[in-house]
Amino acid sequence: MFFLPKNLDDYIVNHSEDEPQILKDLTRETHLKVLQPIMLSGAYQGRVLSMISHLRAPKRVLEIGTFTGYSAICLMEGMPADSELITIDINEELESIAGRYFKRFNSASDDKDSTLDNEAIFSKNITVKQVIGDATQIIPQLEGTFDLVFIDADKPNYVNYFHQIMEKVTSGSLIISDNVLWHGKVVEDVNPKDTSTPVLLEYNRLLKEDPRLQTVLLSVRDGLTLSRVL
Repeated sequence: MFFLPKNLDDYIVNHSEDEPQILKDLTRETHLKVLQPIMLSGAYQGRVLSMISHLRAPKRVLEIGTFTGYSAICLMEGMPADSELITIDINEELESIAGRYFKRFNSASDDKDSTLDNEAIFSKNITVKQVIGDATQIIPQLEGTFDLVFIDADKPNYVNYFHQIMEKVTSGSLIISDNVLWHGKVVEDVNPKDTSTPVLLEYNRLLKEDPRLQTVLLSVRDGLTLSRVL
């Protein structure tokens, strides 16, 4: 989703960090093999996620909504050695694609002579746990807390995810929420048949008003909210 004129958006992309080769390859394969490739985070948003992860250096990350693994790899870029990422998705058919690229990420990070673009700078030994199923049933069963949570799954469950993950974070944890502008529908009259926009409106209000959070909504692609747990 583009809210800026394309020439200005192109300028922003061209003056941000280049997309690593592993993500270019994943993007190409996703477009060739997967329905709705628009669900990918994309090059610019991916660089934003990578930057946030580098700034926070999270040891433990929870991602709700794996798709083909693009956003997870962006977050992995900033994670330190021997950290853990748990990523949940309902679609088992995409598990193998994401898994291959997670393995490639860790393999490249061990190879100091890697010629695959800048893959050799990646962190080492990140444990990735892919979980297939209903996230609302899985999240309560997860043990421990997370330094960073990325939410990019089915929109009607965003409020449910919010209440569940607030039990899994501590002071200083970051919550990143994708698609919070929902193609601009959050500022339009809501279609009575629309089940996603009303939930996103409530979700955005919760993030703004919850006294446990410091929140800023960024106009990155389809809207990306960054919330810091106080």
